[in-house]
Amino acid sequence: MKFVFCPRCGSKLTTKQVGDEGEIPYCESCGRPWFSFSYPCVICLLTDGEGRFALIRQTYATKNYVCVAGFIKEQETAEQTAVREVREETGLEVVKLRYINSYYYPKHDNLMLGYACTVKPREFKLSGEVERAGWFGLEEARELLSHGTVGKDLLRDYLTL
Repeated sequence: MKFVFCPRCGSKLTTKQVGDEGEIPYCESCGRPWFSFSYPCVICLLTDGEGRFALIRQTYATKNYVCVAGFIKEQETAEQTAVREVREETGLEVVKLRYINSYYYPKHDNLMLGYACTVKPREFKLSGEVERAGWFGLEEARELLSHGTVGKDLLRDYLTL
């Protein structure tokens, strides 16, 4: 997100040289810079620890299978978000969580923090935003995750660690 107006007072921002950061949107009224940022979220690759991966199809997105993902809420850590999103979207409980890598998703200006989440496999309890979920072997998961997506990159990075 790039600021044009001050989030505090509403004044139109100018630009000002701020240290090594270069020209940054600056509020003359408040006397402070407003750095641009990407929205932080998590993306979670769910595994049963035995070589199967759980993928979901969302009701509001493409008809492709994807990994569980969601925005980090105020006063929540990325790890808490991962556990919450997995529980909310699939009804599964995370028993082990491992950070894999960060990814920038330009389509929505998101900084996605990627996690591998080992879960207890059981019947899915899907949220209203999830159309379906399923367990897939490695090759099928590779095929279902669209080429060039963060989910496919997360799977690749998980397998190389």
